[in-house]
Amino acid sequence: MLGGVVRSQADLALAVRRRLPLTALQGLARAGLSDQEIEQFVIPQRTRRHRVVKNQPLTVEESDRAVRLLRIQTLAEETFADVGKANIWLRRPLAELHKETPLAVAQTEAGARVIETILGKIAWGAAA
Repeated sequence: MLGGVVRSQADLALAVRRRLPLTALQGLARAGLSDQEIEQFVIPQRTRRHRVVKNQPLTVEESDRAVRLLRIQTLAEETFADVGKANIWLRRPLAELHKETPLAVAQTEAGARVIETILGKIAWGAAA
């Protein structure tokens, strides 16, 4: 998905800085994100079409958002040990997030850290 081998966090940071290929978006779709979610959280459809025509990769910012959402999706799947349950949880508004969904909160790095903390509590059996 990332256009190369990623063996460490440093490799991941380098891949983001070098800009992910547009094919990374297909990886997000395979991970369970809808086209609508990719458009909302990573790159607008019109911009995506423009990049395809010009054969341009994602920007650094778009690459960062794509990796962040994939990280949250993967962590949720590991926490719930079920893709379906993870997908439901990520898209259900939570009271502690002021009725926002975890996926929406994870649009920013600070928000993603909040979601990671909640998932960590769930994984350890604490009340999230």
